[in-house]
Amino acid sequence: MIRFIFAASLLMAGPAFAAGDYPFFSLRNTDLVVLLGFLVFVGILVYFKVPAKVSELLDARAVAIRAELDEARRLREEALALNADFERKQAEVQSEANRIVEKAKADAQIAADQAKADIEASIARRLRTAEDQIRSAEVSAIRDVRNAAVSVAVAAAGDVLARQMDAERSDALIKSAMTIAQERLH
Repeated sequence: MIRFIFAASLLMAGPAFAAGDYPFFSLRNTDLVVLLGFLVFVGILVYFKVPAKVSELLDARAVAIRAELDEARRLREEALALNADFERKQAEVQSEANRIVEKAKADAQIAADQAKADIEASIARRLRTAEDQIRSAEVSAIRDVRNAAVSVAVAAAGDVLARQMDAERSDALIKSAMTIAQERLH
């Protein structure tokens, strides 16, 4: 049936039939043929319920678009919430990192001050030790020089006394040494 209507509308709307100057209700009038073809076309669309189907398709598409918009709004709100949460966490992490850096700087300064104090104490101990060793070496050197001087003086005195000593003088010196020793012991 549709094929017949379609074929008839093609024949009626053909340019060969519509050519010329004919009355309005003649099939040779192009305006009438176009009008009839249009009405047949609209009738076919209405018969097959195309407007209702197009309306259903448009409604379904509108519902789908509305659902997509709702989903997009929901996703946007989630994204904004996640972004706010991320920015809050980022601020917390940044402040924590700043605290850690400040604490590390303070600890490093304390450690540097302690190391400096330890080095200064170590240097002071080494200086005292070196000064003590120098004093000890000086005392030892002075003692060695005195001992050597005493030894040389005793040896020289012994040589001088041995050259000048005779028996009388020796006896007198021994007696005088004994008296001095007795006086000092009592």
